[in-house]
Amino acid sequence: MKNIKVGGVPEHFNYPWKVTLKNNEYKKHNINLSWQDFPGGTGQMCKALRNGDVDIAIVLTEGIIKDIAAGNPSKIVQTFVKTPLIWGIHVGANSTFQKIEDLEHATIAISRFGSGSHLMAIVNAYNQGWDVSKLKFKVIGNLQGGIDALTNGEADYFMWEHFTTKPLVDNGTFRRVDDCPTPWPCFVIAVRNEVLESNFKEVKKVLDIINKETTNFKKTKKLDSTLAENYEQQLEDIQQWLKITEWNDGKPITKNLITRIQNKMVKYNVIEEKKNSGEFIKNMYI
Repeated sequence: MKNIKVGGVPEHFNYPWKVTLKNNEYKKHNINLSWQDFPGGTGQMCKALRNGDVDIAIVLTEGIIKDIAAGNPSKIVQTFVKTPLIWGIHVGANSTFQKIEDLEHATIAISRFGSGSHLMAIVNAYNQGWDVSKLKFKVIGNLQGGIDALTNGEADYFMWEHFTTKPLVDNGTFRRVDDCPTPWPCFVIAVRNEVLESNFKEVKKVLDIINKETTNFKKTKKLDSTLAENYEQQLEDIQQWLKITEWNDGKPITKNLITRIQNKMVKYNVIEEKKNSGEFIKNMYI
């Protein structure tokens, strides 16, 4: 039995992993797959990949591209969710900030430097025509840290996935002033190079299993009510999220896609320069 450790955010995007684990899909192929939630998001997972704490991570595209360029010994093996992520831009319920224009000089809560909440704050600033070099950040670790920072005034706004934070908007913890979608597919699957070399067949089987699950995932009976219950969401919010979310059906990631994403990341000042796109990816289906 080969041991493989997988990590991802504890959000509805990753429910297909929970289903396949519950059904013991991996053990049927002599793979002992263990799942770890990373509430700190992509920055936390990039660190875990570097440290060997996980073998596979479902990470935000922009975060892992930036970290592989900075030396993370991992490869992107495929897109996981091919639609954009909708980032809600949140302020505290009692904040004096009313609209996005008010936030130009405000302090931004981010989970970590290099995380999605950090990089998308830069994208949003660029979209607004603000001076990216003057952005002010407060590192808060995770969603709970964001709640605390906005509540006690340590930071002014916080960007996190729209539907995950919707209950906090509904209960009056946050007020959402706007949304900012990613200009690229949102989640990819990254694997440590060492694991690709030693367990290539097992990693490929893991991908086969999860891709089979996501191909027909949206046809699952009573999926909307199951997700609403599991993730404490309103049924209509989950239904809206399902409408706009598409998983990859197993198509390998291409150098062309990585190049296009890097071009946008340079344009948005998220990375300073492009690197050879072939260095970021490993095609599992050659």
